[in-house]
Amino acid sequence: MEFREYPDAEALFLALASQIAGELGQALRGAGTATIALPGGSTPGPLLDLLSDVDLDWMQVTVLPTDERWVPETDPRSNARLIRSRLLQGAAAGARLLPLYVPSLDPAAAAARLGADVSALLPLTTAVLGMGADMHTASLFPEADHLELALASDAPPVIDMTAPAAPEPRVTLSAGVLKGAMNLHLVILGADKRAALERAQGLPPELAPVRAVLDNATVHWAE
Repeated sequence: MEFREYPDAEALFLALASQIAGELGQALRGAGTATIALPGGSTPGPLLDLLSDVDLDWMQVTVLPTDERWVPETDPRSNARLIRSRLLQGAAAGARLLPLYVPSLDPAAAAARLGADVSALLPLTTAVLGMGADMHTASLFPEADHLELALASDAPPVIDMTAPAAPEPRVTLSAGVLKGAMNLHLVILGADKRAALERAQGLPPELAPVRAVLDNATVHWAE
């Protein structure tokens, strides 16, 4: 794990946006395509705004959520909605979005169908994660019903998940997909999150799911 500390959130997002732009640009120059998985919630909004202005061949970039609440894109809690409204604008409007919500299916069936689509994108060029105070990341929650499967080395790429801390069902990329990204970034803000991260380092992934990806991650922190 690499830990980077910034004077404030603005400096963090500026530096991270620049780094991600370089990672995507390198992939586009080498392979002709790039992929990026992004979290939901309120924290990544400024990062998405900055990335939307980056001059890249966005038509060759596939964007997907790291996880998704089982709600339609019209719902304010939809991660796909956040990505579409904050990233797929301006220069980045031409990027391809792969949603993890499939309206005609239940979460388990959607996860099974999406597995092939996600497998075709692996390894991800870049993945960006957040972390909750309970040490969850993506929708890998402590006490989640399918957490053991999601942490397994032979887990499918996409897994449906319910957890006591989550008010609705979810689908999530598995730990293997996330930690297998060529570039993995974990963004945390505030003293409470830093303390949670320090706790997680001494716990097994079953109790602190973020621990499953930490060894491969660059952690970006600001107060």
